Amino acid sequence: MATTSMMPDDRRSLTLRLSFMQYSVALVFAALAVAFWIFQIAQHDRFREIADSQYLQRLPLPAPRGGLFDRHFKSLVENHTTFNVALVREQVKDVDRTLRVLAEVTGADLAEFRETVNRRRRDPSYRPIVLIDNASMEQVIAFMARKPELPGIIYQEVPTRKYTMSHVAAHLFGYVGEVREEQLSRAEYEGVESGAIVGQSGVEQVYNRILMGTEGSREVIVNSVGREMEFLRMHDPKEGTRLQLTIDADIQKAAEDGFRHFGEVQAGAPFNGAAVVLDPRSGEVLSLVSLPAYDPNKFAVGIDAASWKSLNSDPLRPLNNRALQGRYSPGSTFKIVVATAALEEGIATPATRVHCSGGGVFHGRYFQCWKRGGHGSVDMRQGIEQSCNVYFYTLGNQLGIDRIHKWAANLGLADRTGIDLPNEVQSIMPSTEWKRRVHKEKWYAGETISVAIGQGYVSTTPLSLATMMMTVANGGTRHTPHVLKAVDEGQGWKPVPPPPPKSVVKMKDSTVQALHDGLWLVVNGAGTGGRARLQGRDISGKTGTAQPNMSLETQRRLAGRLEAKDHGWFVFFAPKDNPELAGVIFTEHSEHGYYGGPIIKHIVDTYYAKKEDRPLPVLVKPVAPTIVAAR
Repeated sequence: MATTSMMPDDRRSLTLRLSFMQYSVALVFAALAVAFWIFQIAQHDRFREIADSQYLQRLPLPAPRGGLFDRHFKSLVENHTTFNVALVREQVKDVDRTLRVLAEVTGADLAEFRETVNRRRRDPSYRPIVLIDNASMEQVIAFMARKPELPGIIYQEVPTRKYTMSHVAAHLFGYVGEVREEQLSRAEYEGVESGAIVGQSGVEQVYNRILMGTEGSREVIVNSVGREMEFLRMHDPKEGTRLQLTIDADIQKAAEDGFRHFGEVQAGAPFNGAAVVLDPRSGEVLSLVSLPAYDPNKFAVGIDAASWKSLNSDPLRPLNNRALQGRYSPGSTFKIVVATAALEEGIATPATRVHCSGGGVFHGRYFQCWKRGGHGSVDMRQGIEQSCNVYFYTLGNQLGIDRIHKWAANLGLADRTGIDLPNEVQSIMPSTEWKRRVHKEKWYAGETISVAIGQGYVSTTPLSLATMMMTVANGGTRHTPHVLKAVDEGQGWKPVPPPPPKSVVKMKDSTVQALHDGLWLVVNGAGTGGRARLQGRDISGKTGTAQPNMSLETQRRLAGRLEAKDHGWFVFFAPKDNPELAGVIFTEHSEHGYYGGPIIKHIVDTYYAKKEDRPLPVLVKPVAPTIVAAR
C-alpha cells in the first residue's frame, strides 16, 4: 500500500498560517479589550451622560369627543383646539424648582401647580400632568422662550369642547371636566386614566363612554432638556361616537327666549324655572330647559376656583337641573289626574255635575274654592275649564287616596320617568302604604281633600308633569322620555331604538274626549289659560299655582320676599286632536301659572313655523309709551 508523506516546505507553510491566525485572533481580542476599557472605564462618564440624556417619551394624544347634533343635524357641541402646558416628572430632577420657574414665566399660580402635582402623585411618572389648561398664546411663547430652563415641561394641542349655543340647553348637554379620584373606582369609568377629561353631568355624563373615543400617542426620543431628537411612531387618536339628539335647537331656544322675554314683560325680570316639551307620539324630548343656567364652555377649558365657588354658593342654584331634580307641589295641574281617575273608575261621567257655592265641608272641615262666590253647578268639562276646587274636592273624596295614587302612577307621577339623563329624582305621590312606610302613620281621609287639588304631600318634578300631559294627550301610553335619537361611529348614522313605554293603559274614548275638551276650554274658553291662545293651533292646557315647600314659620319670616312667592305651572298639548306636542312650563316664584301661556304660544308658533317652512317668529320687546308732559 502506498503512503503519502508531507514535504518540509508544506509543513512550514501550515505552521506560518496557523501562527498568523493565532496572532490575528489575539490582536482582535486585544482590540476589543482596549475598546471595552475605553468605553466602560476611560470614557464611562461621557457615555453615561449620553445615555442618560436620551429618553423614549410617549406623548398621549387625547381623542376628540364625539359631537352632538340636534334632530335636524344642527351642530350643538363640537371641538376646537387649545393648548395645555404639562409636566413629565420622569424628566425632571427638581420638580419644585421647575414649577417655580414655570409660574414665574407664565404668571400662573405656583400653589395651584403644587396642588395639582400632589393630587396626581400616584400617576406613572411618564404620564404628563396638565398644569395650565387652555394656555394663552402669550403663555406658550413665554414658556418656549425659556424651554432650556424647563426640562420636562411640554405643551400639547388638545381638542376641547365648544358649546355653540353658550348657555342654551346647558343642563341638557352638561359639562366636562377632569375625572375625579372617587370616580376612577366606579365601573362606568373602568379604563379611564387619571387626568382624563370626562362628562360630569347631562348627556356628556350619561353617554361619556361612547363620546370619549380612544386616546392616541406620539413616541419620540428626547434629550435631557426635553428637546425632541428623533420621531419614532404615531398612533392616531380615534374620535368618539357622534350623537344625534331628539332636541330641536330652535324650539329649545324659543323656550329659553320666552322665559327671558316674557319675564321682563310681565314681571320685570327674566323668569327662572323649567320647561319640558315632548313628542306625545314617541316620548322624544324636543326641549328641556332649566333656568338660571351656566356656560358649559367655562368648564371645557378648566373652570377657575373662583367661578366654581360662585356657582356653588349662588342661592339661585344654577347648577341644579330644575326640570328633573326640582320637586314642587303641582297645584291645580293635578286636577287632571283626579278627573282621569274619576272617569276611568266610574265615579263620574263627563256629565256629572257638582254645585259650588264657594266651598264645602268634608270630614268636619270647611275647604274653600279659589272663587269666593263659587262657580254654581258645573260638569266635568266646566270643572276643568274653571278649575273649580269644590268639584275636585268632591271627586277626590269619592275616589280615596289609593285610587288617586293608582292613576297618578299610570300617568307618570309616582316614580321616575326613566329619562336618559343623570340624577333624576322621584316624584312623591302619597298613598296609605306610602304614609305608613314613610311617616309610620295611618292615612286620614281629610288629607285626600288637599291632595285632590295638588297640595298636601304630593310633590312632582316638571318632567313628570310633562309626562302626565303626554300620556293624557295620546290616550294612555306613558312613553319613556329620551334624548338620544341616532349614533355615528364612523360608518354613518344609525337610529337608536327608543326605550319601551313605562306603561300602556288604554283610556276610554269618553275619558280622553272629556279631558281634551275641558283642557281646550281652559285656553280657548273662559279658563285661566287664554294667554296661550294661538289662532288655528288648538292649544289645550291647565294652569296651576303652588306654595313653595316650606314651613309656616319660614313663610312668615320670608313674607314679601321673592322666595316666599307662589310658583306658577302651565301644562299643555297641541293640537287638541292628534297632539304633536305636550309639555310643561314652570315659572319659579312667579305667583301666577298663566304667565307661562305666552311662552307656550311662542314654542308652538315656532314648531309650526318650522313645520310649514315659514320664518321663525321673533320676540320684540314692547316699546314703552311716551309720556308727554301737560302744558
